[in-house]
Amino acid sequence: MAFSLSDGQDDVTRFWREEKEKGAIYNVYLKKVTYHTLSDLDQSKGHLMWETQKIRVVKAGTLEKLVESLVTVKGELDSTYVNVFLATYRTFATPLQVLEILIKRYKWLEKDSTDHEERKENNENQQKTFKSVISVWMDTYPDDFRDHPDYKCLKVLEAFSHQFIPDSDLELRARHKIEKFEREAVCNSDGDIKFQFSIVDEVDSMIDSEYQKPLEFLDIPNNRLAEQLTFKDAELFKRVIPNHCLGAVWARRDRKLGKGGNIAPSVLATIDQFNRVSLRVIATILRTRELKSSLRAKILQKWIDIAQELRQQKNFSSLKAIISGLQSHSVYRLKRTWTSLPKESIDLFQELADIFSNDNNQILSRELLMKEATAKFPDLDSNNKILQRRNLQKRRSWIENGIVQGTVPYLGTFLTDLTMIDTAIPDRTECGLINFEKRRKEFEVLAQIKLLQSAAQIYHFQEDKHIWAWFDSVRVFDENECHDLSCIIEPIKEGPARLKKKSASYSSLLKVVNFGDNCCFDSLGTRPARPEGSKLSLLSCGLDNSSVYNSSITDSPSQGVSLMSHSSSTSSLLSCDSDTTISSPFRSPDTCVVRVRFESGPESDTHVYKSIMLKNIDHTHTVIDKVLEKYSKKGPAGNYCLLQVLSDGELLIPDKGNVFYAMNKSDGSEPVFVVRTRQDQEARTQHRKRGRRKLKNWSL
Repeated sequence: MAFSLSDGQDDVTRFWREEKEKGAIYNVYLKKVTYHTLSDLDQSKGHLMWETQKIRVVKAGTLEKLVESLVTVKGELDSTYVNVFLATYRTFATPLQVLEILIKRYKWLEKDSTDHEERKENNENQQKTFKSVISVWMDTYPDDFRDHPDYKCLKVLEAFSHQFIPDSDLELRARHKIEKFEREAVCNSDGDIKFQFSIVDEVDSMIDSEYQKPLEFLDIPNNRLAEQLTFKDAELFKRVIPNHCLGAVWARRDRKLGKGGNIAPSVLATIDQFNRVSLRVIATILRTRELKSSLRAKILQKWIDIAQELRQQKNFSSLKAIISGLQSHSVYRLKRTWTSLPKESIDLFQELADIFSNDNNQILSRELLMKEATAKFPDLDSNNKILQRRNLQKRRSWIENGIVQGTVPYLGTFLTDLTMIDTAIPDRTECGLINFEKRRKEFEVLAQIKLLQSAAQIYHFQEDKHIWAWFDSVRVFDENECHDLSCIIEPIKEGPARLKKKSASYSSLLKVVNFGDNCCFDSLGTRPARPEGSKLSLLSCGLDNSSVYNSSITDSPSQGVSLMSHSSSTSSLLSCDSDTTISSPFRSPDTCVVRVRFESGPESDTHVYKSIMLKNIDHTHTVIDKVLEKYSKKGPAGNYCLLQVLSDGELLIPDKGNVFYAMNKSDGSEPVFVVRTRQDQEARTQHRKRGRRKLKNWSL
């Protein structure tokens, strides 16, 4: 088959056709390769030759076929395929299942090798490669074999190696890993023991140690606090296990595999830290009612300056967390405080917030992240002349001092992408085969995470326990407390008629904002629209801007992580509060992907956003059933109600309505729904009524 090549083009790969065989489907590509041949008589002369190579790539297959494809028919190792498989196989198989198929294949090759000399040699090559695959697997993903306390995978591997390949080191490596994991398990168990010390010794130690006065927020240097946030974020991000970010793992959708316990702890820890930062931004601004607007503005300005320090350190995680906190409704509505800021601070805040704009699926933050991922320092720009001079001076300082910055991304961006892929692309084909093309798309995102984890290694900050003692001492507030404090600081001044309508709008809007130490990332990373009439062009609800953050504010990491920040009109890892919306690539005239959240009660900590496919035939009870299934909840749909979360409140979907046509699509944003019990909905309605009465009394 011939191809026309343009000048200077050496290879061209084109899709040819799809081939099917028992248990597998392949995409076939034709690759034209050009090369030079040298003349036997004159080595300086030659001919330009070309040939067409046929390349088969697994598109879908049974588990057995996918495992067998780890080694080519020629006994070669397909490194690309191996990397994709090992990074994503947990979404459709367990480590023990994969290991048993590898062993079964090895035994079959051992038996088949006695038939023919040429086949025997080829089978021996495949056997060697299978051993290499197992070795790579053990080195790259050791936790796959850490099935405490039985360590069944390692024991199966040890027994197999002893019987069939005694001359290899697999048996010894398996035994050593068992011993290592057992020692680590004992050490972790010992770490839970609480030792008792003499009270006299403890007092003496306190007297001998240098006393440090508790820090005040305004006394902490901006760069020191930014460095500590970056230190914590980098440590957590480096520990993130990329395959824990997969939609099927993160959304806990693979219940059939029997996985239990604490799922994706490395991801949850990152989300929890994000929420902790956002909550403290809000708390430091609202906690003192008697502060003058000018002093409160200094606190707000300090957070903006810290955010700029984080931008200079390329820490997009805490940067978004701070922006999300400043964009929360309880902070954003403090008009007197914002108008007390100097123009440079307002311009700086808007520039930082614009980084996470949701325009074109957050294209700005994505491009910026990829551009600066491995750069020595950030490429700062500004339309404000004063900020331009500061950025130029900073850049010169970095160059003169040879400073190199690492990178910490906003993890919500990747969680959003992986959740969208998991929701929109089926796990299996129509004929029941595992859809491996889906895994390739997921691997592209995981590869970006691994690249950025390498960049995060560059930081060399040291922990400052004094600053973290202050950080942990800050009391955070729940959403009702934040709203009440905000209204006390700057009461709503409206006439009685408009007051009633406005207070209901504020109360409803707060349901969109997620507070708590689990502000979590929202799996799709959209954010509510900013309030009308905003002169500062700020994003409205800062804490609802992530992808997976929790909506009940607690200061305990154990409370679960559900809401990341979504309000930052500048971020994408957890979510964005920008006034624009994500344009979903998974939408058609009769279907669309929507974000959903299940609330089991006022104190519920399961407010994790997930995604479902909404069809034009889905009625309310159907959607509620889908949400209950996503959250592994049981019960009749009639016990629950479905509401759409809007920028100015919530829309109750009728019990017998067609959700696809009943939902509000006027603002063009990604639809967000919440399912809660009818009893809880009634309690919330009564709470809003009481809140309106309070606001009315305050205004009088």
